[in-house]
Amino acid sequence: MTSDVALLGIRHHGPGSARAVAAALEAWQPDAVLIEGPPEADGIVRLAAEKDLVPPVALLAHAVDDPAKAAFWPYAEFSPEWVAIRYGVERELPVRFIDLPAGYGFGPADAEDSVDSEEPAEAVEPVEPVAEPVADPLALLAEAAGHDDPERWWEDVVEHRAPGADALAPFAAVAEAMAALRAEGLGESRRDRLREAYMRQQIRAARRAGHGRIAVVCGAFHVPALAAMPTVAHDRALLAELPRKVRTDITWVPWTHRRLSQATGYGAGVQSPGWYHHLFTTEGDPVPRWLTRAAELLRAEDHPVSSAHVIEAVRLARTLAVLRGRPLAGLTETLDAVRAVLCEGSDVALELVRDRLVVGDALGEVPDAAPAVPLQRDLVRLQRALRLKPEAAPKDLDLDLRKDTDAARSRLLHRLRLLGVDWGVPARSSVNSTGTFRESWRLCWQPEFAVRIAEAAQWGTTIEDAATGKAVGTARAAVELAELTGLVETCLLAGLAGALPAVMRVLADCAALDTDVAHLAGALPALVRALRYGDVRGTDHGALGEVAAGLADRICVGLPPACVGLDAEGAAAMRGRLDEVHGAIGLLGSATRPGPGDPTAPGESAAAEGLADRWAAALRSLARREPTGGPATGAPGLLRGRAVRLLLDDGRLDSEEAGHRLRLVLSVANAPVDAAGWIEGFLTGGGALLLHDPRLLALLDEWLTGVPGEVFTDVLPLLRRTFAGLEAGVRSTVGSRVAAGPLGEAPVARASGGALDRARADAAVPVVALLLGARPRIPRIPRQAAGRDT
Repeated sequence: MTSDVALLGIRHHGPGSARAVAAALEAWQPDAVLIEGPPEADGIVRLAAEKDLVPPVALLAHAVDDPAKAAFWPYAEFSPEWVAIRYGVERELPVRFIDLPAGYGFGPADAEDSVDSEEPAEAVEPVEPVAEPVADPLALLAEAAGHDDPERWWEDVVEHRAPGADALAPFAAVAEAMAALRAEGLGESRRDRLREAYMRQQIRAARRAGHGRIAVVCGAFHVPALAAMPTVAHDRALLAELPRKVRTDITWVPWTHRRLSQATGYGAGVQSPGWYHHLFTTEGDPVPRWLTRAAELLRAEDHPVSSAHVIEAVRLARTLAVLRGRPLAGLTETLDAVRAVLCEGSDVALELVRDRLVVGDALGEVPDAAPAVPLQRDLVRLQRALRLKPEAAPKDLDLDLRKDTDAARSRLLHRLRLLGVDWGVPARSSVNSTGTFRESWRLCWQPEFAVRIAEAAQWGTTIEDAATGKAVGTARAAVELAELTGLVETCLLAGLAGALPAVMRVLADCAALDTDVAHLAGALPALVRALRYGDVRGTDHGALGEVAAGLADRICVGLPPACVGLDAEGAAAMRGRLDEVHGAIGLLGSATRPGPGDPTAPGESAAAEGLADRWAAALRSLARREPTGGPATGAPGLLRGRAVRLLLDDGRLDSEEAGHRLRLVLSVANAPVDAAGWIEGFLTGGGALLLHDPRLLALLDEWLTGVPGEVFTDVLPLLRRTFAGLEAGVRSTVGSRVAAGPLGEAPVARASGGALDRARADAAVPVVALLLGARPRIPRIPRQAAGRDT
């Protein structure tokens, strides 16, 4: 601290530090404010005076030529840097950022160039860890003071204390403590020395500019290095080691409290941003008001909480603070009181309070005047036009695609997903509907989407153009047929008519060259779904239908031989594809089958029927491929049994024939493991047919009881997996029928003869009459008869 420079050492995102900075600035009355941060932001710092710039916000810097290289400097309302920024811009003082330019951090980095844990900037790409761990200065100070919890110690000595008469005294004390640490060489790194040399150069520049009272707001760890000014030559020699500076763009972006709470990725490691915000914005004792908010939250979630609970919780929190020797009840004491009193010991209710109040879902706002790429501006325009406001809290959205606005919303969300911006994720609909005209989404805006939008700007200046360019580029780089068919489906969902021709050309070429039936089978379902979506959204699907029909024909021809010799894992994968292709061919027939008024109806209808016949023939061929000369000579039992079941369900095979095939498979000539696989494939998807046809159940029971003991252990896992997949009611009924006695025989009918027991029947008359609302007529029994009965 000198006569012309006030060094205000702070802890990033600390409400106590923020209050102390506000008091110190009012007392010092500087004519320039220097803040630790990227100097590229000097040109946009004045936007902090706009009422539309609402924290939490962040400075986003990214390399112009590679937007994926980016870093954030987040600020909340309780951040000391934000308090200093607001102080300077509101009084029209020069406000400058004095840390190393962000452009130096986007070049090649070595191990020592990693940012220490104190910094607010968060790089997108992870930096290599330092060779020797950097000690936490606060942990060292807390240990010296006899505390084992540095967070709790810092809250007691700084965050929970109001500024005193001398507003600069706390900063002098913190500077003295940090100087003692740095005198021992603790916590320093090469990058710290470079950054501090640059900061000193900026302080010298402010002095040369004629400023007589300069306030410097920086991390407390840097204060000793900025107080002891070495020579200019010394700092220039250090800065000569910097790498080449990368051209950088910077802007303001919205941020969230939830992202501040994360210690990795884009977070800042603030464990309780909601609580810190309450501490900073509440005058007086913050505990009663915070507990009142907790009670309101719990009452809104149907928890029985009254004002008496709040009063008792406040008393408990204060008592715990006294017992623990704390100057004020902190978050630990407050949450203990919430758990014991408001939540009545329930950790589930406590987690709700932690999530909504301790962390929170606050989302900042940025004015239109903030710099942005054209793609970002187009997204903001669409969000406003479609009334889709970005929110940090998850929100469910149901869309009816028959409505123009909902259809436009669907297209926007699908286009953003294609660009890697997963603002909306498909979810299970809360509305019971089997139609294709309804979609459900789960919306949740994340701050890092700003980086992905900047990355996507290379594909176009509007969302539609960028999605079209990305789709075409992805198609040209695709190597798997399923990837292309999925892309076609996405293009239809997103309404990218401009991308479809190019994607379809690549798809047709890839489909013509691909001979792997597994690839073809994996690609067909997505194409057929695209045909259905095309019907709903009014798009032309003629080319899609041709490609889908060609794929289906090639699958019909190549499926049986492709299933020969598969091992257990390959058979399980092929069974899934078999089911998907079966459903897809059924949909393909309905999607391409024209209406009765269409003049081309006879030809196209015959084509659809012909495809279904060819698929049924392929299934029959697969069902007959038994391993006559060993497992490698035939198809696995799992696939053969599945083929029989699909034919049976389609009505192309009667139960008599299915029983005959089951009898052949369960004969002694077949290996028990192959037979168990056949049963698994046959019963997958529902075992009710065992109840409808007792002969099948009898065959299965007879085979199972005859399996040799030495083979039973090999068969048991397959059978358990098969029957575990059946409905609970089916399993129960099958078990009761097997336990009842011999199977395959007609159930014995109960005798219908016998005299009516009138006494038992009459006993039920009053109850039945009461249910029907009629007055019961109770028959009278003659006395003599009663006497004889008794």
